[in-house]
Amino acid sequence: MAYDEGLAERIRARLGADSGFTEKRMFGGLAFLYEGNMAVGVTGDELMVRVGPHATEAALERPGTRPFDITGRPMRGWVVVASSALSEDEVLAAWIDQGHDFAASLLPK
Repeated sequence: MAYDEGLAERIRARLGADSGFTEKRMFGGLAFLYEGNMAVGVTGDELMVRVGPHATEAALERPGTRPFDITGRPMRGWVVVASSALSEDEVLAAWIDQGHDFAASLLPK
């Protein structure tokens, strides 16, 4: 599956020159890892965000979200945000920051 390069570029712009981030092809898209832990990613034209198990419920109450599920079993602590909910840069930035914050709370890999 291809991924939305425009969305990937918007993520790169938000991350700036933070040397803690790397990119890796995962889940048929592109993942952005902070110190080896996935924070956010792009699959198709949607954003994957690793919010953590305790923040999943609140994240799913936000517009355009659904559980991240590629195997028939939703992955706890992950959500997918529809492209239609990401038109504003501030909204995208908030999701990226949330993914970054969770990834930064984990031990580096």
